Amino acid sequence: MIRLFVALPLPDAVAESLLALQSGVPGARWSSREQLHLTLRFIGEVDGRDANAIDETLASIAAPRFMLELKGVGAFGGKNPRALWAGVAPSQALIRLHRKAESAIQRLGFPAEERKYTAHVTLARLRATPAGRVMDYLSEHALYASGPFDADQFILYSSRITSSGSIYVAEREYPLR
Repeated sequence: MIRLFVALPLPDAVAESLLALQSGVPGARWSSREQLHLTLRFIGEVDGRDANAIDETLASIAAPRFMLELKGVGAFGGKNPRALWAGVAPSQALIRLHRKAESAIQRLGFPAEERKYTAHVTLARLRATPAGRVMDYLSEHALYASGPFDADQFILYSSRITSSGSIYVAEREYPLR
């Protein structure tokens, strides 16, 4: 079994700007450079036959490359924050690519994603972090913007969970034209 997800990689300059935001929050386990990506579709555990079918269907997706910009920060979890993230400036091209990936995965018989798609890059996982400190962090970095960058490919990643965080491996790259 292999754990898979589909994501956009981030250029080094964008990743470096995100890494510069990573401080000042007690209980935060910050994402490493290798963990920074923009998820299009989490798939989960699959066997080798399904992994091959996923690869084939993703390879059939035709979509144009587009410009994208990360903008703002936020937190998931409400009064008990569990993650910090960087947001994405509105992008119809990103939404279209997400929908194509979602549709491709569903056509293979996988269930639809239950949660509404919220484009983001996870900056940190939180454990017992005071909500007030999270609010301070969000206020301090509210105006974050990466600057525009070219989204020219998406990637099928595998993920292995370890005690020090997830390890991601790019299994296959799919160019955007």
